Amino acid sequence: MSSHAEEEMLDDNLERKDVENAILKGRIKKKMAHDERGTRYRIEGPARDGKLIHVICRFREHANLIIITVYALEEQP
Repeated sequence: MSSHAEEEMLDDNLERKDVENAILKGRIKKKMAHDERGTRYRIEGPARDGKLIHVICRFREHANLIIITVYALEEQP
């Protein structure tokens, strides 16, 4: 998990369990292949409370997944 993703999660009151839930229950909505650092994926899925979030991630060597950023699609009251 990148430090940027951690900061964005704090801003949107999200936890690692929310990101995990979105990845497991969500869908890849966009594949961004034109990046010299590797293909990025935008996953849209639900946090544990049901609000939709986006998780931007990419695979690195040895199939390790790095979470680049995370953000909620809905504003918190």
